[in-house]
Amino acid sequence: MMKKETAVQEQKTAVPEQKITVQKICLVGLMAAVVYVTSAFVQIPIPTAIGNTRLHMGNVMCLLSGFLLGPLWGGLAAGIGSAFFDLTNPAYLSSAPFTFLFKFLMAWICGLLYAKRKGRAVPRSFLAAALGALSYVLLYLSKSFLESYLFLQLPYEAVILSVSQKAAVSASNAVIAVAAAVPLSLAIRPALTRIMAQTDARRNSKAP
Repeated sequence: MMKKETAVQEQKTAVPEQKITVQKICLVGLMAAVVYVTSAFVQIPIPTAIGNTRLHMGNVMCLLSGFLLGPLWGGLAAGIGSAFFDLTNPAYLSSAPFTFLFKFLMAWICGLLYAKRKGRAVPRSFLAAALGALSYVLLYLSKSFLESYLFLQLPYEAVILSVSQKAAVSASNAVIAVAAAVPLSLAIRPALTRIMAQTDARRNSKAP
């Protein structure tokens, strides 16, 4: 009986999606800030044939946002924090809308798959994180190719070289993100779930 209850509890997001509360808004703001900090200050810039790319820890926190806050709220935290980094960096300013969308989808896919799929928490977590990270890599590389080749009309060979370099760095970011976000989520989720349950219980007890 206890195993069944634990399995059911594992499938739920730590932060329920339905209601908007001050606590939920604060958690979104907190995770957005963590995403920004890890994107801005825990990074290694890497030049490419066209422009540049980065090895950074922001994607770890984007996936973690999806795990902890669920698809919608985790997606907002990931998108807002990442887009804010772009808006404060002249080199990435024009990419901010795309970054918001791509990082939102990254956390949304991760959070949705984790919440909806059944099975043991660890394999489910790795699958959700891997597909979330893969979706971002594909979107980012597609945007880089289309922007350089079709919009800027740069030579095809230079575009392919740049996209290949970005693909190698993005793949490294994805592997690091999955490897770090999954154990972090497994460690943090139970505590966050208890805190949210206790808060809801206190709120309900005060209700008329």
